Parts: sequence; structure tokens; C-alpha cells
Amino acid sequence: MPVNPRARRWSAWRWARLGVRGLALAVYLVLFVLVARRGLAAAPLRLPFLVDPLFVVAASLSARRLVAGGLLALIVIALTLVFGRAWCGWLCPVGITLDLLSIRPKRTGPRTLPDRLRWLKHFVLISLLTMAVLGSTLLLILDPLVLATRTLAVAVWPALSAAFTASESFLYRVPFLQGPLVQLETTLRSGVLPDFQPFYRLNLVVGLFAIGIVALEGIGSRFWCRSLCPLGALLALESKLALFKRRTNSHCTQCGRCERVCPTGTIAGKSFASDPSECIMCLECARVCPVDAIEFAPSLQPAGRRTYDAGRRELIGGLLGGAALVSLMGASEKSGDQANFLLRPPGALDPGFLEACTHCGECMRACPTSGLQPALWEAGLNGLFSPVLVPRLGYCDYSCNRCGQVCPTGAIPRLALAEKRRWVIGKAFIDMQRCLPWTGDSPCSVCEEMCPRPEKAIYLEEVTVQRPDGSSMQLRRPHVRRELCIGCGICEAKCPVKGAAAIRVYNVGDERAMERVLS
Repeated sequence: MPVNPRARRWSAWRWARLGVRGLALAVYLVLFVLVARRGLAAAPLRLPFLVDPLFVVAASLSARRLVAGGLLALIVIALTLVFGRAWCGWLCPVGITLDLLSIRPKRTGPRTLPDRLRWLKHFVLISLLTMAVLGSTLLLILDPLVLATRTLAVAVWPALSAAFTASESFLYRVPFLQGPLVQLETTLRSGVLPDFQPFYRLNLVVGLFAIGIVALEGIGSRFWCRSLCPLGALLALESKLALFKRRTNSHCTQCGRCERVCPTGTIAGKSFASDPSECIMCLECARVCPVDAIEFAPSLQPAGRRTYDAGRRELIGGLLGGAALVSLMGASEKSGDQANFLLRPPGALDPGFLEACTHCGECMRACPTSGLQPALWEAGLNGLFSPVLVPRLGYCDYSCNRCGQVCPTGAIPRLALAEKRRWVIGKAFIDMQRCLPWTGDSPCSVCEEMCPRPEKAIYLEEVTVQRPDGSSMQLRRPHVRRELCIGCGICEAKCPVKGAAAIRVYNVGDERAMERVLS
């Protein structure tokens, strides 16, 4: 029996799409893994963000300057103007992941959602851009690439590392598995997984948010893409003018198969037409059509307006919502005592840093000690998820400047290693009520030994102290040379005192800027 040429053609397109999606996801994950590899050129690693039009537009508006390399986003804009929302159906890592992890039973087809919910993504987009104009990128945490990178860096990769360690410990009890496990450990820890177990604050919140997005698939396929994604909303507006659009011809028998397989639920009505702004060009409808009634053909006619498209109400609501949120964030105070420990990555200074920081988590992934953590309330609501150094969890490696190299917006400046080593993040102070030599309990010189500065920002003073029994002992008490301290935090990280360290790094405000040129 001869093969239907139509079936063969669309089957080939389906396999092509699967190949492109697999390659796109693989490239994104490889670039994510390589972010933490020192010595590699960082420019290619920033590519996923630089081709994201929403990321580039919002970051540039907030920082009042074009993000370096941001013109690459014109590639996706041009792609959208020709093929519609092909990014969402072929390249977006979040969209690909949702299709892979969808909890919707395939046999039931996509559940129908009210079209009116689609306006939500336009409201989010307008609010996000309004906030960017006013100098805040907080809502950019909903951009799919920012969302994916932050989730991988803060939640998924640490969890994978912990799961691998637990599995390895269990399987290592089997003698003949020990050799292969050692080889696997060496391979993974040297290139893919971190060589230590990182811990991140807010990892549970970030992970649950991602799980919630996947769980929404139970309500309707691509719920996030059709109703909430701000990048999807931006591309939907462009897709109204796309050259290639889906349409049905006179062969249509109104069987409804195309409607049942459409992942975004945009095929409806007696003519089984679709809205180009919601069609993600997945080609599933053409694949299942039994009479070759579906075409993707060029048309210069702009798509008509739909009831869920952004209108005056959404525009005004988004403007007011974004402005109100920025105002509320401006009125929110930084957390009192916690603000004393607001330590930014080297080169980053407030104010100004948050206007360019997109809270993407790329610097946290690159940090070799996991010292860079998502902020809680130290920097106020506007600083939520932005990077802060938490020395007790990890210090700023004296031989590393990777965070500035991989930052996609330049919020963390790309300092040369020699300049980074002179940048003052904060200043270390000794708590004499907790420091072992100062309390007379026992000798300790860990902080002095760990200090990476060639001139040693911590020195030891030898003193004689009286014991409670009347005897004397020699102790070497640490002191900080604050004119040499750069606040890297290794002394705090390695301090053997349980709980809060006996030496802590404090935010000293403008002193960081004044002393960054220390030799």
C-alpha cells in the first residue's frame, strides 16, 4: 500500500521538531553546566539570555543602557515575525520541559481552559515593563530563561548532587560496584556536579514554584505558556504580524482532531481556525489531519484582535500594578540587623546594582563555594533573590572572578582577577565574646591561617592570660588589619566556633568603594 505523501511530509517535520527541541535543551543544559567551569570563555555562556527579547528589553530599560550583546535578541524577534511563536514551540527550555513532564494523560487530549485567562500574561508583561522603566527588574524572575536558570542553580543541581551522593553511598556497599562508582564519581564531580554539596537558601521555595508550574499542566496543557508567561505575551503581540500563519482550506471535514491535539487550545470554532498569537507552530494539528486541510502559508494580513488580547483595561491595570509594586518596594525597609550583612559580589554596589540585576542565579551557579546566595530580606523586597555573599555558607574565593564574567547584564562588573582581589566587599570584625583565644578557652589561629591576602589582613598577638586555677598560659589572639581586609569571608567560613562565627564580615557601606584600589 503506498504511503500517503502528506503523512510522510508531516512525519518528517515532526521528527525535525523533536530533533531541534532536543538539541536546544541539550545546548541550554551544557551551557548551564559550563558556567561553573573556570578558564572557559564566558561570552557564549551568556547566549541564552542575550537572545531573550524580554530579558534584554527589561534589563536595558531598568539599567538605562543596552545590555552588552543584547542586539542578538533581534534574532528571536525576526524569527517571530516570520514564523510566529516558534520560539515557544521549538526552542524554549521551559516549554520543552513542560511537554516532557506534563502530568496530563495523553489519551484525553488537552483540557479546555477559558480563553479569558490568556489576558493574565499580558497583564504580567505590562506590569513587568512598567517596573523596568521605574528601575526594578523584580518581575523578571518570571521570564522563562531566568526562571529555568534560577531553578536549576538553586534547587535542581544541589538536589541532584545530594541524590547522587546518597545513591553512591548505598551502592558502594556492593563490592563489584566500587570501582565503577569511583570512576563515575570522578567523572561527574570534575565536570557536571559540584565537587562538594552546595546549600542554598530559598531552595525549597524555588523548587516548589517550579513544581507548581508543572502541576498546572493538570488543569490544561501549556497553562504557563498560554496564561502566565510574560515572554509568551511579548511574542504573542509580534506574532499578530507573522508572515507564516496556520489556516484551514476547503478540504476540512470538521472532524475536530486538530482541536483535540492543540497544546495551547487555540483551535476552535466551526472553521477550526486558530489565533496566530497563540499558535506555537508545533505542527501537531497538521500531523493528525486526515484530509490535508491544514496549511502554514505566508500571509501579509495581520491577525485580528481577540477578546483576551491586551486592551485599555489590561494596559491601565498593568501600569498601575507595576507602579504600585515599585512604590511598595521603595517603602519597604531593609531588614534591620540583616542589612548589616548585606554583602554583594565583588564589583557590585548599591544603589544601581538592583537596577541591572535580573535575579537569574547565573552568578550563584558560577560561585565555586556556593557563597553567593539568593537574598532574603537583607535588601528589601526589591532585592529578593538577588545575589548576596553569605560567608558562613561559602566564602569569596580569592582566585576566582567567575561571577562577573558570567553575569549577563554586567550588574556584577567583569573585573580582572587582580582588580577583583582588591575590591572590598566588607570588613571582618572579631567578636571577643566568642573567639576562643580571646575568651581564654583554647588556642586557635584558623582565621589568620586562612586569610588569602599576601600581607595577611589578620595577625596574631601573643599574650599571657591567667587561668581560673591561677596558672598562666600563652595565647595568640587574632586582630584584623581593616585597611587590608577585603571581606572575602573565608575567615568566617572556616571559624571553628559552632553557630555564629567568632569573626564576621559586615557591610561597611561606601567604604567598599573608597578602598577598592588597595594594593
